[in-house]
This record gives sequence, structure tokens and C-alpha cells, in this order.
Amino acid sequence: VPNVRYEDVGGLDKLLETIREVAEWPLKHPEWFRTLGVHPHRGALLHGPPGCGKTLIAQAIASEAGAHFIALKGPELISKYQGESEENLRAVFEEARQAKPAIIFFDEIDAIGQRRSSEETLRHEARFVNQLLTLMDGFDGADGIFILAATNRPELLDEALTRAGRFDRSLHIPPPDEA
Repeated sequence: VPNVRYEDVGGLDKLLETIREVAEWPLKHPEWFRTLGVHPHRGALLHGPPGCGKTLIAQAIASEAGAHFIALKGPELISKYQGESEENLRAVFEEARQAKPAIIFFDEIDAIGQRRSSEETLRHEARFVNQLLTLMDGFDGADGIFILAATNRPELLDEALTRAGRFDRSLHIPPPDEA
């Protein structure tokens, strides 16, 4: 669990309120959602210019929720051997299942979640995106696992990643104001 608090994130107080509702509450209070019969968000996409605090916010959410934090840079999971990238991804989700509550954070998700293509050179990436979509669909938002992703290029992402039940909340992180 990172040692970062919401107070360490400057100039984004209003946005942090939304983030708490979307990401922290399902991890800290899953019983609220079960009692109400409401399905919380499974994941959120943080997007904004480089250096605006997306990673810091993800760490703060994990810290405030007391959640196991699995931080991954996009290309870390990719292997040149067929099937190994998908196996690496399955291992990450299994680690999260065993360490609930947990946050899986994909930094620079645009490196691994680009639009799928049938071109021969891009089929490996398409298999990886398909595996990610399958794993994201395999749990409920109240299961104690939350998926966060960050990018400064949201237009590159496969549309299937941002549909309901996946990264269904897209939050623009602006640069902090001067104060």
C-alpha cells in the first residue's frame, strides 16, 4: 500500500470527491452496494497531460482505501513469446484476487490497449487486449478489486475498454491550478 494521501494531491479537491465515490467506496464499503443492490464501477480511466498527477492519484486511492496496489507500466507485461503476455496478465488478476481489496493500476495503458487490428503485425496486441477485456468482465465491482488506468492519449484506446462495466468512468485530470 503506497504511503500517499489525498492531501498530497494539490489543486484537485472537487475531482478527488468524485474519485472517492467511484474507486474508494466500493473497496472500503462493498456492503453498501450489496445492500442497495447497486453495481459499483469496476474501473476508471484517468486521462490528462503528462505530469498532472494521475499516478499520484492512483496511489492515494490505494492508500486511503487500504488496498493492495499493483502498479504496471503498459509494456511491462508484454513478452515476445506467444501466450506469455496473456499469462502475465492473468497472474496479475490472480494476485489481486488473493490480496483483496486491491487496485490494479495500468499506467500508460495506451501502450497495451490500442485499437485492435487484423493486420498481422498487430495480432499479438489484439490477443492481449482480448485477454484484458475477458479478465475485466470476470468480476463484479463489489468484489474488492478495482481497475485504474492512466493515459495522456485516450483517443488511441480500443473502444471496448471504455464501455460500461470496464473503464466506464473517464476522469479528466487537469494540471493543478496555481494555488
